[in-house]
Amino acid sequence: MSSGGPSYPHQPSPYPPPPAGYTPPPERYVSPLAQPTPYAPPAPVAPSPAESLPSLPMPTKKGRTVSPWLFGALGLILIALIGYFVWALGSYASVVGLVLALIPLTIVFLGVRLIDRWEPEPKRLVAFAVAWGAIAAVGLTLLFDTALTLLFGTRSEALAAVVQAPLVEEIWKGLGVFLIFLLARRAFDGPVDGIVYGALVGAGFAFTENIQYFGLSLIEGGGQQLTVTFVVRGLLSPFAHAMFTAVTGFAIGLAARRHGSVAAAFGAGALGAVGAVLLHALWNGSATFADFFGLYFTLQMPLFIGFILGIVALRREEARLTQARLAEYAAAGWFTPEEVTMLATPAGRKVGLAWAAQLRGDRRPLMRSFIADATALAAVRQRAITGRDPLAVGDERALLTRSRATRAALLAY
Repeated sequence: MSSGGPSYPHQPSPYPPPPAGYTPPPERYVSPLAQPTPYAPPAPVAPSPAESLPSLPMPTKKGRTVSPWLFGALGLILIALIGYFVWALGSYASVVGLVLALIPLTIVFLGVRLIDRWEPEPKRLVAFAVAWGAIAAVGLTLLFDTALTLLFGTRSEALAAVVQAPLVEEIWKGLGVFLIFLLARRAFDGPVDGIVYGALVGAGFAFTENIQYFGLSLIEGGGQQLTVTFVVRGLLSPFAHAMFTAVTGFAIGLAARRHGSVAAAFGAGALGAVGAVLLHALWNGSATFADFFGLYFTLQMPLFIGFILGIVALRREEARLTQARLAEYAAAGWFTPEEVTMLATPAGRKVGLAWAAQLRGDRRPLMRSFIADATALAAVRQRAITGRDPLAVGDERALLTRSRATRAALLAY
């Protein structure tokens, strides 16, 4: 019996032996607590990352976007507009007007975003709508006004405000909405889309026009006049231009939902533009000939409230249409009835997002993707039923594949 402690059987080292000819490095320890070892094997090599899932198919963008060349053309017009504002207002007044004009533009954009939440429009089309209103429509209006001045001289301010401005401005703004329908018909599904595009074009136009009004007010009356102009145009009536052109968009959207032909959309847009011109003339007339604030609260505000109520009704109709189309897929086994309720009703979407937030890793992004693809799928089927989308079959296949993969990811544990 030895006098030392208990002996244990020899345990083999879990590390591989040092290679032949290995010479240990000189013992240099970074601290007294470092534990030297005769051989420090390399760390195991990390495995290659697991192969990612194949990228999910995307619906084709054909018929749902505009050419980058159009943005290039708008860029050239923008350069000319910048030169005009610097020449007419000066750099300081132009910059002040620009900064202040961003406020009502932001207000309108956030309002349009609320309208567009059910089935968001492609970002490039949103950008084009705003850019057309802010650049092309303003530039064409200025050219037309200059031509009239050269031909007929200075005109009555009242005539220009009540007749010329509404007529010319709404024609050029309405042309932008019609161009979106013409170039991206597969993203123009109905009245709500028309209202969104029309409001965005109008918001862009008001943005550039506000730069001019705010700059002139600063030059002519200083801070006091600028404040009054900003309150009237930027805070009391930021939605005015958006509401006017939305009437044109609504009419084109009705044609898109019913027929989808270019001739039908042009005729409906012309009729809608008449309504936009009348609303615009009424607005300008109240500021020119009558008590603006009196008519603002007795006429303009009720019209705006009616406009909002109309949008709410259209949104509900859009939700019912989405639910009806998805129910057809549910009958074919692609969705469950409970999923249709979750995907196609506002309350169901709210519950679905709350449920996804409680899953491991917070899967709300997946749920948002599931909702977006299902909503797009319903719109694709509606276009296919009306026979106005030759690419609907490919988009339907892609969206069904995406929806099934997203559901599997949502339920994976």
